Amino acid sequence: MKEIHFITSNKGKLEEAEKKLSSLGVHVVGSDIYVPEIQANSVREVIEYALDYLENNADAKELGRVMLDDSGLFIDYLKGFPGVYSAYVLNTIGYKGILKLLEGVDEELRKARFIACIGYLDLETGKRDIFEGVSFGHIAYEPRGSGGFGYDPIFIPVEGNGRTFAEIPTEEKNIYSHRGRALDAMVSSLFLKK
Repeated sequence: MKEIHFITSNKGKLEEAEKKLSSLGVHVVGSDIYVPEIQANSVREVIEYALDYLENNADAKELGRVMLDDSGLFIDYLKGFPGVYSAYVLNTIGYKGILKLLEGVDEELRKARFIACIGYLDLETGKRDIFEGVSFGHIAYEPRGSGGFGYDPIFIPVEGNGRTFAEIPTEEKNIYSHRGRALDAMVSSLFLKK
Protein backbone atom coordinates (compact mmCIF):
# COMPACT_ATOMS: atom_id res chain seq x y z
CA MET A 1 0.00 0.00 0.00
CA LYS A 2 1.25 3.47 -0.86
CA GLU A 3 1.57 5.95 1.97
CA ILE A 4 1.33 9.72 2.02
CA HIS A 5 1.66 12.03 5.01
CA PHE A 6 -0.97 14.77 5.15
CA ILE A 7 0.43 17.68 7.11
CA THR A 8 -2.62 19.07 8.85
CA SER A 9 -4.10 19.45 12.29
CA ASN A 10 -7.59 19.64 10.79
CA LYS A 11 -9.37 16.31 11.33
CA GLY A 12 -12.06 17.21 8.78
CA LYS A 13 -9.50 17.70 6.01
CA LEU A 14 -7.78 14.45 6.99
CA GLU A 15 -11.08 12.54 6.89
CA GLU A 16 -11.92 13.90 3.43
CA ALA A 17 -8.51 12.88 2.08
CA GLU A 18 -8.69 9.42 3.68
CA LYS A 19 -12.09 8.73 2.12
CA LYS A 20 -10.92 9.86 -1.31
CA LEU A 21 -7.55 8.06 -1.36
CA SER A 22 -8.16 4.83 0.58
CA SER A 23 -10.11 3.28 -2.30
CA LEU A 24 -6.97 3.67 -4.43
CA GLY A 25 -4.83 1.80 -1.93
CA VAL A 26 -3.24 4.97 -0.61
CA HIS A 27 -2.86 5.11 3.16
CA VAL A 28 -3.14 8.70 4.43
CA VAL A 29 -1.24 9.39 7.63
CA GLY A 30 -1.88 12.58 9.55
CA SER A 31 1.25 14.51 10.43
CA ASP A 32 1.52 17.59 12.58
CA ILE A 33 5.06 18.61 11.65
CA TYR A 34 5.36 22.39 11.95
CA VAL A 35 5.08 24.33 8.71
CA PRO A 36 4.80 28.12 8.93
CA GLU A 37 1.74 29.55 7.21
CA ILE A 38 2.56 32.88 5.63
CA GLN A 39 0.06 35.57 4.77
CA ALA A 40 0.13 35.91 0.99
CA ASN A 41 -1.91 37.20 -1.91
CA SER A 42 -3.13 33.77 -3.00
CA VAL A 43 -3.73 30.31 -1.63
CA ARG A 44 -1.21 28.99 -4.16
CA GLU A 45 1.54 31.23 -2.75
CA VAL A 46 0.92 29.85 0.74
CA ILE A 47 1.36 26.30 -0.57
CA GLU A 48 4.46 27.17 -2.63
CA TYR A 49 6.12 28.62 0.45
CA ALA A 50 5.19 25.57 2.53
CA LEU A 51 6.63 23.19 -0.08
CA ASP A 52 9.88 25.20 -0.17
CA TYR A 53 10.03 25.08 3.62
CA LEU A 54 9.52 21.30 3.73
CA GLU A 55 12.07 20.71 0.99
CA ASN A 56 14.69 22.44 3.13
CA ASN A 57 13.66 20.97 6.48
CA ALA A 58 15.80 18.04 7.61
CA ASP A 59 13.11 16.83 10.04
CA ALA A 60 10.62 16.42 7.20
CA LYS A 61 12.86 14.21 5.02
CA GLU A 62 11.86 11.04 6.89
CA LEU A 63 8.21 11.52 5.90
CA GLY A 64 8.78 10.52 2.28
CA ARG A 65 5.71 11.68 0.35
CA VAL A 66 3.76 14.56 1.84
CA MET A 67 0.72 16.61 0.99
CA LEU A 68 -0.67 19.76 2.51
CA ASP A 69 -3.67 21.89 1.86
CA ASP A 70 -4.70 25.48 2.13
CA SER A 71 -8.01 26.93 1.13
CA GLY A 72 -9.92 30.15 1.25
CA LEU A 73 -13.48 31.38 1.03
CA PHE A 74 -13.80 34.31 -1.36
CA ILE A 75 -17.07 36.28 -1.09
CA ASP A 76 -17.79 38.57 -4.04
CA TYR A 77 -19.81 41.17 -2.09
CA LEU A 78 -16.93 41.50 0.39
CA LYS A 79 -14.42 41.92 -2.46
CA GLY A 80 -12.93 38.47 -1.90
CA PHE A 81 -12.82 38.64 1.90
CA PRO A 82 -11.92 36.57 3.89
CA GLY A 83 -9.87 34.92 1.09
CA VAL A 84 -6.39 33.89 2.19
CA TYR A 85 -7.26 35.04 5.72
CA SER A 86 -10.13 32.54 6.03
CA ALA A 87 -8.60 30.52 8.88
CA TYR A 88 -7.77 33.65 10.87
CA VAL A 89 -11.23 35.13 10.30
CA LEU A 90 -12.89 31.85 11.27
CA ASN A 91 -10.89 31.79 14.51
CA THR A 92 -11.71 35.42 15.35
CA ILE A 93 -15.20 36.41 14.17
CA GLY A 94 -16.31 32.96 13.01
CA TYR A 95 -18.83 32.28 10.29
CA LYS A 96 -21.41 34.15 12.37
CA GLY A 97 -19.28 37.27 11.91
CA ILE A 98 -19.35 36.70 8.16
CA LEU A 99 -23.14 36.42 8.29
CA LYS A 100 -23.26 39.70 10.22
CA LEU A 101 -21.19 41.39 7.49
CA LEU A 102 -23.76 40.15 4.95
CA GLU A 103 -26.89 41.15 6.88
CA GLY A 104 -29.46 42.61 4.50
CA VAL A 105 -27.54 41.49 1.40
CA ASP A 106 -29.72 39.74 -1.20
CA GLU A 107 -28.92 36.20 -2.34
CA GLU A 108 -27.72 37.20 -5.82
CA LEU A 109 -25.05 39.39 -4.16
CA ARG A 110 -23.91 36.63 -1.78
CA LYS A 111 -21.98 34.71 -4.45
CA ALA A 112 -18.83 33.06 -3.20
CA ARG A 113 -16.25 30.48 -4.10
CA PHE A 114 -13.96 28.19 -2.18
CA ILE A 115 -10.48 27.69 -3.59
CA ALA A 116 -8.30 24.83 -2.37
CA CYS A 117 -4.69 24.12 -3.27
CA ILE A 118 -3.07 20.83 -2.37
CA GLY A 119 0.68 20.73 -2.45
CA TYR A 120 2.44 17.42 -3.05
CA LEU A 121 6.12 16.77 -2.42
CA ASP A 122 8.14 13.58 -2.61
CA LEU A 123 10.99 14.38 -0.24
CA GLU A 124 13.09 11.53 -1.65
CA THR A 125 12.91 12.47 -5.34
CA GLY A 126 12.08 16.18 -5.11
CA LYS A 127 9.00 15.75 -7.33
CA ARG A 128 6.44 18.38 -6.43
CA ASP A 129 3.18 19.70 -7.74
CA ILE A 130 0.23 21.85 -6.76
CA PHE A 131 -3.36 20.89 -7.49
CA GLU A 132 -6.22 23.38 -7.38
CA GLY A 133 -9.95 22.94 -6.97
CA VAL A 134 -12.77 25.49 -6.95
CA SER A 135 -16.34 25.24 -5.73
CA PHE A 136 -18.82 27.97 -6.65
CA GLY A 137 -21.89 28.84 -4.63
CA HIS A 138 -23.28 31.44 -2.28
CA ILE A 139 -23.50 32.24 1.41
CA ALA A 140 -26.60 31.13 3.33
CA TYR A 141 -28.63 33.53 5.47
CA GLU A 142 -28.13 31.36 8.54
CA PRO A 143 -25.96 28.36 9.47
CA ARG A 144 -27.45 24.96 8.62
CA GLY A 145 -26.30 21.39 9.15
CA SER A 146 -24.09 19.59 11.61
CA GLY A 147 -21.52 17.94 9.35
CA GLY A 148 -18.29 19.24 7.94
CA PHE A 149 -16.14 21.92 9.49
CA GLY A 150 -15.07 25.52 9.06
CA TYR A 151 -17.43 27.54 6.88
CA ASP A 152 -19.42 24.46 5.79
CA PRO A 153 -22.62 25.52 7.67
CA ILE A 154 -22.91 28.73 5.62
CA PHE A 155 -21.64 27.75 2.14
CA ILE A 156 -24.22 26.48 -0.37
CA PRO A 157 -22.48 24.98 -3.42
CA VAL A 158 -24.11 25.31 -6.84
CA GLU A 159 -24.45 21.50 -7.04
CA GLY A 160 -25.80 21.15 -3.50
CA ASN A 161 -29.53 21.47 -4.32
CA GLY A 162 -29.86 24.27 -1.78
CA ARG A 163 -27.98 22.41 0.97
CA THR A 164 -24.93 23.75 2.77
CA PHE A 165 -21.75 21.69 2.81
CA ALA A 166 -22.60 20.90 6.46
CA GLU A 167 -25.85 19.24 5.30
CA ILE A 168 -24.14 17.06 2.69
CA PRO A 169 -22.53 13.69 3.58
CA THR A 170 -18.73 13.67 3.20
CA GLU A 171 -18.77 11.18 0.30
CA GLU A 172 -21.13 13.40 -1.70
CA LYS A 173 -19.37 16.60 -0.65
CA ASN A 174 -16.07 15.15 -1.93
CA ILE A 175 -17.55 14.98 -5.43
CA TYR A 176 -17.87 18.73 -5.90
CA SER A 177 -16.13 20.48 -3.03
CA HIS A 178 -13.05 22.57 -3.69
CA ARG A 179 -10.88 20.10 -1.76
CA GLY A 180 -12.54 17.14 -3.47
CA ARG A 181 -11.73 18.62 -6.87
CA ALA A 182 -8.13 19.35 -5.86
CA LEU A 183 -7.83 15.78 -4.57
CA ASP A 184 -9.25 14.47 -7.86
CA ALA A 185 -6.61 16.42 -9.77
CA MET A 186 -3.90 15.00 -7.51
CA VAL A 187 -5.23 11.45 -7.87
CA SER A 188 -5.38 11.75 -11.68
CA SER A 189 -1.84 13.04 -11.87
CA LEU A 190 -0.11 10.86 -9.28
CA PHE A 191 -2.08 7.65 -8.79
CA LEU A 192 -3.97 6.94 -12.02
CA LYS A 193 -1.13 7.41 -14.51
CA LYS A 194 -0.11 4.28 -16.36
